[in-house]
Amino acid sequence: MMVKRIAVIPGDGIGVDVTAEAVKVLATLAESRKLPIEFTTFDWGAEKYLREGVTLPQGALDMFRREFHAIFIGAMGDPRVPDMKHAADILLGTRFGLDLYVNKRPVKLLDARLCPLKDHTDKDVNFVVFRENTEGAYVGMGGNFKRDTPDEIAIQEDVNTRKGVERILVYAFEYGRRNGLKRLCMSDKSNALPHGHGLWRRTFADVRRRYPDIESWHLYVDALAMQMVKNPAQFDIIVTCNMFGDIVSDLGAQLQGGLGLAASANINPGNVSMFEPVHGSAPKYAGKNVANPMAAVLTVGMMLDYLGFAREAADIEECVAAAIHQDKTTSDLGGALGTREVGDWICAHL
Repeated sequence: MMVKRIAVIPGDGIGVDVTAEAVKVLATLAESRKLPIEFTTFDWGAEKYLREGVTLPQGALDMFRREFHAIFIGAMGDPRVPDMKHAADILLGTRFGLDLYVNKRPVKLLDARLCPLKDHTDKDVNFVVFRENTEGAYVGMGGNFKRDTPDEIAIQEDVNTRKGVERILVYAFEYGRRNGLKRLCMSDKSNALPHGHGLWRRTFADVRRRYPDIESWHLYVDALAMQMVKNPAQFDIIVTCNMFGDIVSDLGAQLQGGLGLAASANINPGNVSMFEPVHGSAPKYAGKNVANPMAAVLTVGMMLDYLGFAREAADIEECVAAAIHQDKTTSDLGGALGTREVGDWICAHL
């Protein structure tokens, strides 16, 4: 089997701490299961930017395309870089530059005790959010006129293309078909944003006709947020735009126990793709052995599944669930272990 090469960017703050545990899990699996995996670590982040002025080095994207199958990246952000230029260049630059148009966020409750909704079980919270990842309000188009004056005008463009909308909808429907999921909800705000999100409604009406085997419907995003809290069991797949996907996937993370369990993938199907836990860098907790590494470990599972190691991905999720059931967790989930100890426990269980 071809060797799968993984680029590792630990990032900033607790990103460094949890990435170390995720890589430890990856190394344990590679050794014990004889997986053809190699990984290379890059020191890109706030420290390098402050020291050398380097964010995403020239030629990095071509190197990723040419030499790697996946990228694992930790949280970015450091108060010494107020405008977060390094984070934007590295994270968004990679997302846009590699056309990682699918953001996949699984929302799966691994232990009923962690759900903030009363009387809900793991059968009620088990769906996936697909977020369009390269368009919308996050493309950075716009500007300011008369900045920092009482007459300032700020314009932020929301960019939607037929190609971009159609391909994320098709990906979501195809995912449902491949995985036996029968319900798909598309969400937008076309009643208030009739131009950009009207495109979403019209494209959805066209695409859904190609998938009569999947029940599909539309909700405005405010109604979606209410329904996610009222009855999350109704959802198998949610697909939406960049900004709304950012928001509702974090709401979903709370339903499963918090951002410490939230894994994600940024995918260009069949090409080098990027995998990241979605919590912040929490600089004040860096190096204190208190951050929850489970989101990073579950993200490794998503990466392995993408690379063709489905069994190992399932084993990782099973081990994380076992750790939660047995209270082998950090304090945010009610346990008494540190970051490294949680990583050690998962490795031993694997």
